[in-house]
Amino acid sequence: MTLFVILIILSAALLHAVWNAIVKIAADRTTMLGLVAFGHVLPATVMVMVLPLPSAESFIYILLSTVVHFGYYFMLGKAYQHGDLSVVYPIARGIVPALVSLWAMVLVGEVLPLQAWGGIALIAFGIQLSSWKELRSGVGRSALGFAVGTGFCISIYSVVDGIGVRLSGNTLSYWAWGAFLHLFIAGFVGVKKRSSLKYIPAKVWMTGILGGLVSMTAYGLVLYAKNFAPLGAVSALRETSVIFAALIGFIFLKEGNWIRRLGAAALMAIGVALIGLAV
Repeated sequence: MTLFVILIILSAALLHAVWNAIVKIAADRTTMLGLVAFGHVLPATVMVMVLPLPSAESFIYILLSTVVHFGYYFMLGKAYQHGDLSVVYPIARGIVPALVSLWAMVLVGEVLPLQAWGGIALIAFGIQLSSWKELRSGVGRSALGFAVGTGFCISIYSVVDGIGVRLSGNTLSYWAWGAFLHLFIAGFVGVKKRSSLKYIPAKVWMTGILGGLVSMTAYGLVLYAKNFAPLGAVSALRETSVIFAALIGFIFLKEGNWIRRLGAAALMAIGVALIGLAV
């Protein structure tokens, strides 16, 4: 994997951490997630009007990805009902790289070398270490189940989009249509929260839409990288967003233990290096 592709994925991870921090500090996370989804729709509407259509065979993957994203938002919302962000998030994201690598091996025949698997293991452990104290305090059965379900959904749409974007013939078009179909997610949240929409301050609207633009950019970078690198490796590098989020939490939100989180960052950096040298 070239340094350029690694930097693209790490940039996406940082952007992903930024929009997750926006959701984390929101008073109403469901509403904020809906606004983030709406933030995808606004630029995507213009893009689908001016870009050529992606290949017909890729549209089934765009639709399937949208359905799985519904499951992802449902699982994530339920997980947060039963467990704290600092417990749910590392479990959900920590299992993704290994699952994506397994699905990619089964579905598209991408077999990673042992060194890359070692890097994935270090990244997964670093994710858990970043919230070690919270995880040791115990995880309820419901929170654990929904967190694992969230990770499962992430792994599925990661592989679906990895295959779909390679078939699309146009990464920008695939990205635009995937973002545009967030219209259904935003619409679902809008209907659910319709009684309170008129009371949302303009600042919250702008923050949510900005979060959506950041999220859309982050996933566009990931989709681009999936054209040039194995899906499992891309997923593992993308999950470094967890440590970026932890560092943002420590620096700006005054959360957590800096020694533990710095150690987690070091482990994940070694994991990134192992993957970069192996594939």
